[in-house]
Amino acid sequence: MSNYSLPDLPYDYAALEPAITGEILELHHAKHHAAYVKGANDTLERLAEARDKEQFGGLVGLEKTFAFNLSGHVLHSIFWENLSPDGGDRPDGDLSAAIDEHFGSFEAFQKQLFSATSLVQGSGWGVLAWEPLGKRLVVEQIYDHHGNVGMNSTPLLVFDAWEHAYYLQYRNVRPDYVQKLWSLVNWTDVNTRFNKARAA
Repeated sequence: MSNYSLPDLPYDYAALEPAITGEILELHHAKHHAAYVKGANDTLERLAEARDKEQFGGLVGLEKTFAFNLSGHVLHSIFWENLSPDGGDRPDGDLSAAIDEHFGSFEAFQKQLFSATSLVQGSGWGVLAWEPLGKRLVVEQIYDHHGNVGMNSTPLLVFDAWEHAYYLQYRNVRPDYVQKLWSLVNWTDVNTRFNKARAA
């Protein structure tokens, strides 16, 4: 059985400057994301030990810890792929048409995702997701890593709103950081995720 592992970034730590400094990106990836990977693996070991000993008194806490760390790992893995030093502009093709259909326009979608990310209470994420039951795009606001989302939705584009993602550079002005993320969006990656989610 394999453990979770920290993925390599598809670009150098300094590649997203000036929107995100190399220092922040390195800390974010090599320390924070790595901690979620370790947390998920460590919690799996503790769950296995609880099963072996049939000691389930701490199961609720372990399940919550596992969900927190695994979701942090998944969201960060998507986040790195969603960004590119050659990103920005806006999507085209089917994704563009779906955004127009479900949000009215790209500008309306952009304002909603910007607001969802900027206004997260505490730590969390703004997410563009595919909801297969209604066959539609939705914007979700995630608290921490795994709260307040539709159970069936698939994240396509994720914006990290945890302080470790921006505070060293943008201080407490989260909206400035979120605005800069638009210049990095890898729409090719988002479109690939969109097509896979629709086909699933």
